[in-house]
Amino acid sequence: MTLAADFPTLDDFGHDPIWLVVAKALAVFVFLVVNPLVAILLERKIMARMQTRIGPNRVGPKGILQSLADGVKLALKEGIIPTGVDKVIYLLAPIIAVVPAVMAFAVIPFGPMVSVFGHQTPLQLTDLPVGVLYVLAVTSVGVYGIVLAGWSSGSTYPLLGGLRSTAQVISYEIAMGLTFAAVFLDAATMSTSGIVAAQEHHWYVLLLLPSFVIYAISMVGETNRAPFDLPEAEGELVGGFHTEYSSLKFAMFMLAEYINMVTVSALATTLFLGGWQAPWPVSTFDWANSGWWPVLWFTLKVWAFLFVFIWLRTSLPRLRYDQFMNLGWKVLIPISLTWVMVVAIIRAAFAGDDADLTRALVSAGAGLVVTGLIAYAVWRLMRVPDIPDPPQETADPAAPEAVDPMAGGFPVPPMPRTVRETTDA
Repeated sequence: MTLAADFPTLDDFGHDPIWLVVAKALAVFVFLVVNPLVAILLERKIMARMQTRIGPNRVGPKGILQSLADGVKLALKEGIIPTGVDKVIYLLAPIIAVVPAVMAFAVIPFGPMVSVFGHQTPLQLTDLPVGVLYVLAVTSVGVYGIVLAGWSSGSTYPLLGGLRSTAQVISYEIAMGLTFAAVFLDAATMSTSGIVAAQEHHWYVLLLLPSFVIYAISMVGETNRAPFDLPEAEGELVGGFHTEYSSLKFAMFMLAEYINMVTVSALATTLFLGGWQAPWPVSTFDWANSGWWPVLWFTLKVWAFLFVFIWLRTSLPRLRYDQFMNLGWKVLIPISLTWVMVVAIIRAAFAGDDADLTRALVSAGAGLVVTGLIAYAVWRLMRVPDIPDPPQETADPAAPEAVDPMAGGFPVPPMPRTVRETTDA
């Protein structure tokens, strides 16, 4: 088991020399730049394998230099600024999208206390008493880059993509914040290092399963990834908010998306999967949660989430916009509110150190029930409605057939009868 001294506390931060702070900041920046390069390559490779294709195989051995080649290609392309744009905001929008994505990683813990050239320091840039709220606030600022990019482009489709992104933030960050509230109640702290320490015996994915499920859905919506990539839906918005961007400005939006994927995956790891702690049965060894080994466990957990991102993009079609809004407002937010109340009641009913095991078992049981409720609500929301049979022909063949625009629960006309009969045949 991990020794209590291995877990950093808030008192361990703020004492590093300047050279160590700079080294940590550079290490975090390199981690955030290398991961998108690897993620882009692996995404194309994994999607090709899932779709029975070859994927990148030309640049470098087995195509491993494809991401580097794409970056050089984007850098050498001509940067075009369309006429009619708000030039200042148009140029600032990619920067606003990237910088908060990098800043959010400042409070993510990579490991326990280690010795760096004889100086004891936590493997974390810094921590705050409200560290998780800092991440939520900073990542919210990053969405302004998307909104301002759509508005400043002076074009219809980018503007629609920016408006969709605004609705996405409002809808899914509420649900995401409520999942944080359940974690805060159980851990009795908002600092990321404290939340990792609170999971020494039980990971919150077991105790707070509904919070984990809702956060996993919300983080896909927050990063604009399929099936929630409505702000950049190519089928209806050409390219969405970044339609008018090219060269390095477009590359910055792409970098921001992948860094945000790494950030929300790291936050999910910190809040629900024990952070840098080793999984069982590796955690039974004394060396597993000490030294530099926890960096490996943390990275593997983050990449497990990144693989799920790729898997979802390969497997699922894009949601309709009404389904997307209904999922956030009618399913995730109400159930999140209910679950926070349940967690508070359980914690108050089983207060005291002698009731920790009982509280954990009751929380796990209640979590399974609420998770089943989430699955049922999502199924009811996403199921295909029954299309009513077409009306019988009237005696007068010249009379036009009445069309119900709300047939099937979605405002589009029903299929023509000839097409339906052909399909049924």
